[in-house]
Amino acid sequence: MLQINDLTFDAWGRRFFEKATVSLPPGAKVGLIGRNGVGKSTLFKLILGHLVAAGDEISLPKNARIGSVDQEHPATPVSLLDTVLEADEERHALLTRLETADPEEMGEIWGRLIEIDADSAPARASEILAGLGFSQDDLARPMSEFSGGWRMRVALAAALFAEPDMLLLDEPTNYLDLEGALWLEARLKKYPHTALIVSHDRELLNNSCTHMLHLAGGKLELYTGGYDDFEKRRAEKARLQLSAKAKQDAERAHLQAFVDRFKAKASKAAQAQSRMKRLAKMEPVATTIEERVAPFTLPSPPKPLAPPLIRLEKADVGYESGRAILKNLNLRMDLDDRIGLLGVNGAGKSTFAKMIAGALDIQKGDLHRDKKMKVGWFHQHQIEAMDPKDTPLEIVRRAMPDASESSRRSRLAQWGLNFDKQDTTVANLSGGERARLLLNLVAMDAPHVLILDEPTNHLDIDSRRALLDALNDYEGAVLLITHDRSLMELVADRLWLAADGKVVPFDGDMDDYAKFVLERAKQAVKPTQVAREPAKTEAASPAAPKKVAVEPLRRKVEAAEQVMNRKTRDLAELEAQLADPQLYVKTPAKVPELEKRRDNAKAKLDEAEAAWMELAEQLAEAEG
Repeated sequence: MLQINDLTFDAWGRRFFEKATVSLPPGAKVGLIGRNGVGKSTLFKLILGHLVAAGDEISLPKNARIGSVDQEHPATPVSLLDTVLEADEERHALLTRLETADPEEMGEIWGRLIEIDADSAPARASEILAGLGFSQDDLARPMSEFSGGWRMRVALAAALFAEPDMLLLDEPTNYLDLEGALWLEARLKKYPHTALIVSHDRELLNNSCTHMLHLAGGKLELYTGGYDDFEKRRAEKARLQLSAKAKQDAERAHLQAFVDRFKAKASKAAQAQSRMKRLAKMEPVATTIEERVAPFTLPSPPKPLAPPLIRLEKADVGYESGRAILKNLNLRMDLDDRIGLLGVNGAGKSTFAKMIAGALDIQKGDLHRDKKMKVGWFHQHQIEAMDPKDTPLEIVRRAMPDASESSRRSRLAQWGLNFDKQDTTVANLSGGERARLLLNLVAMDAPHVLILDEPTNHLDIDSRRALLDALNDYEGAVLLITHDRSLMELVADRLWLAADGKVVPFDGDMDDYAKFVLERAKQAVKPTQVAREPAKTEAASPAAPKKVAVEPLRRKVEAAEQVMNRKTRDLAELEAQLADPQLYVKTPAKVPELEKRRDNAKAKLDEAEAAWMELAEQLAEAEG
């Protein structure tokens, strides 16, 4: 599908690609992986044509459609459902033509609409939107009523609905909750074309992708399988490289020893010269050099407190309006608890986290909290709220007012911010560097409870593993809200579910929850609820209800018959070619391909006949 040959690309004073070559097979779901800043987004821009390489190093099949999610959808007055439907440009163009088409042209248009299954489009769009968290009531709302985060979901829904031949997704789960991420994981498995996905979500890469494309050192290397398979092969490759290097080093030492011993002796001069040539021609064995990932520092509380840390009894919590978001909470949290908080966006997870952090009072009931309890609270909006002119050193000065300057710099270095980053403004730090700084800051005072609300959004896979290691070593309580299923599975011992105005224990593990989410997404779209788009040529006229009901169906039947006849001719041509004895003598290599095309043509003819029969029955019923 995608061909990259000897791609070399320089920009912004650095080299991103050095003779990179790779070929992606059609229909593959490929995870593009590599450290932050290595050039993954740059590769996307090159494929999309936003950046241009020197020659024709990147190629796609002729007329291949490329789709991506570059930014949130604009806040237009168009309804949510119509916005997604318009992403299918061919269907939208055909329906627009139908409004002004001549009668003789209508048959052709209807035929093509039937071929692309245009009638089912609203149902398909509604199913995608439901999976991404939109309700049935949202479908008719204008885009201008949705926030930026929800409009990002609309852009993703539009890309999935349009089904381009090459789908490019850059961190698609960053603006989804866990439920949306689980649905997307299942959807990408069934995506009918090629997809290239930048993601640090280990579960998504393992469960949805058929290949891993690793970008490192300006080179692209394709591996089959998911991320776990990639790690195993990468580790085995590194082991073999080290083994080969050790053998080569031993051979070098042996040859050099011979040269040093005999190069001055006339009787051995020729042999010594030969060994010197061999030494000069020996290519060094390249070894995989892994960059060091700085650990997270999450100090445990020095003294345990008496249980429970928090106990809620018939508690309601909400905001100043007086309306409770969560009601009748009966829960407790102890020092060794690792709790994963599940629930769709808007179910009250952040409200619950604010209450546990002490930033929101309860409205009713009882909340028992140890007065000595310290809470470290990280939430995703902290990164957005950082002053872009601030520097890590200035932030740590405020957090450690009594420490020496060298202690502050040493602390930042432990957190993975080296000297050259410490005086850099926040605006010039990467998202991962900002997240690392804030995560370490909130845990600096050894809190008894750590509340982590989407802590992994800007972290690469290796940094996520470092965070996991730190959380497993941390001896306080953890309340975790994340769309990263792998982190949730490996950290949380208990699951709580926020839904229907309550937070209650969830009886099951993450596999059970994944099944629950996908089943709920299916139930959210019922055939009777899906809004169907009436063609504007069928606008009802009170004076002639029968004509309105029959004429469009008659045109559809005629168009379906034309499609069926065309498919019949296609099949007859292929069968005629296969019936020719000369084919098997002159070009036998073509036979398998022709047989495959014949089988596909027969399947399409069966579909066309079924569509014609269904429409003919509808017409007969309407006429009767």
